[in-house]
Amino acid sequence: MTSEGWGTPPVEPIGQHYIVCGGNALAHRLVLELVEHYEVPVVVLVPDRTRDHAPRIEQLDGVAAVVEYTSVTEEALRAVRVETARGIALVDGSDQENIHAALSAQGHNPGIRIVLRMFNQRLGSNIERLLRNGTALSGSATAAPAFADAALSRPNSVQVGDRFLHIAYDDDIASDRICVVADRIDRQDLGRIRLLPDQEGDSASFVRLAGEFGDGGPIRSATEARRATEAVPEEPSPAAGGVAALQTLRSEPAVRIPWWRRLRWRLLDTLRFFTSARLRVVLITALAAVLFAFALLWYLNGNFAWSLYASLLDLAGAAQPDQPGTGDGSGTGGTWQRIAQVVITFCGITFAPVATAIMVEVLASGRRGQHRSPGAGTRDHVVVVGLGNVGTRVVAQLHGLGVPVVGLESDPQARGISAVRALGVPVVVDDGPLAEQLRRARLKHSRTVVAVSGDDATNLEAALEARAVRPDVRVVLRLFDDSFASHVYATLDNVVSRSTSYLAAPAFAAALMGREVLGTLSVFRHVLLIAELPAELGTGLIGLNRHDLEDPGGVRVLAVRLARSPRLYHWNYADRTRTLEPGDSVVVAATRSGLARLNTTLTENT
Repeated sequence: MTSEGWGTPPVEPIGQHYIVCGGNALAHRLVLELVEHYEVPVVVLVPDRTRDHAPRIEQLDGVAAVVEYTSVTEEALRAVRVETARGIALVDGSDQENIHAALSAQGHNPGIRIVLRMFNQRLGSNIERLLRNGTALSGSATAAPAFADAALSRPNSVQVGDRFLHIAYDDDIASDRICVVADRIDRQDLGRIRLLPDQEGDSASFVRLAGEFGDGGPIRSATEARRATEAVPEEPSPAAGGVAALQTLRSEPAVRIPWWRRLRWRLLDTLRFFTSARLRVVLITALAAVLFAFALLWYLNGNFAWSLYASLLDLAGAAQPDQPGTGDGSGTGGTWQRIAQVVITFCGITFAPVATAIMVEVLASGRRGQHRSPGAGTRDHVVVVGLGNVGTRVVAQLHGLGVPVVGLESDPQARGISAVRALGVPVVVDDGPLAEQLRRARLKHSRTVVAVSGDDATNLEAALEARAVRPDVRVVLRLFDDSFASHVYATLDNVVSRSTSYLAAPAFAAALMGREVLGTLSVFRHVLLIAELPAELGTGLIGLNRHDLEDPGGVRVLAVRLARSPRLYHWNYADRTRTLEPGDSVVVAATRSGLARLNTTLTENT
C-alpha cells in the first residue's frame, strides 16, 4: 500500500490508542503484550505489510488497524492519529530515524507517552531530556545479559539495591530463598510450567509444626522439627516436575575461569595483536636462542650477575670482546662463551627490524580496517555467531568479564564487526560453509557456541554443525518461535534457548504504560519481570498493602522500601496489612499478564 491512508480502516475514528511503529520481531511481541495482557487498542505502522512480521501482526486479534508507510513521516503520524493517541513505541529503524520520529510525535501531541528503541544508550539518555514524557530503551542491552550468562552457565541476575536477584533450580535452592517462582518444570513439556504458583505462604512453617506435633502427627525432637521447618520446598515427585525459586546474592555470580587461564589468554592475545604468524616464529626462535646462550654463559662461568650483565650488553649491540684467561669470574675465555656471545649479539640485531616490522604491520592493518583471526593459542573461549545488535552486546559483555571470545559473521558489512574489532576480539568473516567458519573459530577448543543471528534457521544450523564437531559443547540459541524452541529443548541436551524480543517486549510495554522494569529473569522460555513501583501521588499505590498487590500466578511482592529509610530494602516484608504511604516503594516479581493486571488496577485507583 502507498502512503494514502489506513491499511485496515477502523470502524470509527480512533482515540486513546497506542501506536507501535515497526514490523520486526520486537514489534510483533510488543503488540502481543499490549493487546493480550494490557487489553488496549493498538494501531501498528509497518514499512511493508508483506514482509518480516507484518503479515502475522495483521492477523492478531485486538489490533485496531495496520497502516503501511515506508518511514515514519509527518503524514504517517497523522494517518495513525497520533494527536489522539496515549502512547507511541518506535521499535524499528535507526537511532537517528527514531529520534526524528519521537520529536515529530511530541510536536503533534505534547502529552503523548513515547518509548523509542536506541542502540546507543548514552545518546538515548540525552534524548530523554528532550522528551517531556519519553523513555529510550535498548532491546539488545535488555536481552544480552541473559545470553551471556547462559553462555557461562551462570544464573541471569537483576540488581536491586545492593543485592542481585537470580533464579535457582531444584538442588541449588538454598534455605534463604525469597519465594518459589515456578513449579511443574518438565523439559519435555515446557507448557506445564506454572509461574508464581500459590505455593507455601508465610504460614507454611506453622503448618509443618502442626503436622509434627498435632493430633495424629509423629512426635520428633525439637531439632528434627526445626530442620523440617527450615527445609526448602518438598522435592516434587517426577509427575510434578522441577521447582525454581528466587534468591538473592550479595554480589553478582563470579565467572569461574582460573586466573592463570585468563593470564595466558591475555598474553597470547596481546602477542597475536602485535605480530603475525611469521613474525612470531622469528621472535620465538630468537628469544629461545638468547635464553639458551645466557644459560650457557652462566654454566661456564658460574656467575649469574656477570652473565646477565654481559648478555644485556651483547643484546643491545654493545658487546665487549672476551679477554682470555682473566680468571676473575668475568669470563672464561673459552670458545663456547664466545659462540654464546655472538649468538646473543646477532639475535639482538634481529630484534630491531622485527620490532619495526611489527609497528608497520599494526599501523597498516589499522588503516585497512582488517580484523584479527583467532590464533592457535585460543582455548576455552565462547564463539558468538552473528554480530548484529545482540551479538555485539554479548561479545562486549563477555570480553568485559575477561572471557576469551571469538566473533563469527558471514556479512562483511555487518555493523558489529567494527565494534568487535575495536575491542581487539578475533573475528571470522566468511560467507562460506558454516562448518568451515566454525572450524576457523577453533570450535574444538571452545566452551560454548552462542548463535544469535536474526534467523532461526541459521541459528539452528550453527547448533547442529557445532554438535557434529563436538557433541558435548554447550549451545545457546536465539529463537523467536516458541514451538520451535520447545522441540529444540526436547531434542538436544545442554542447550539453552532465548528470544530477544520475548525478553525485551515486556519492558517496552511496561515503559509505554509508565512503569519501570528493573530487569527480566528467564525461566526457560518464560519471563519474569522485576519492577520497582514508587508510592507517589497519582500512582494508585498509596493506601494499598501486600494483600492488595499480590496476585497468585501474577504478582509477588519481594521487598518494601519505606520512606523513613529509603536505602534499606526489607525483603519478604512481614507486615502484610501495612498500607503504603507516600515515599514508600515496593519491588515485585510479576508475569507479563500479572504486571498488566496490576497496571490496570493502579490506573483505576488514580
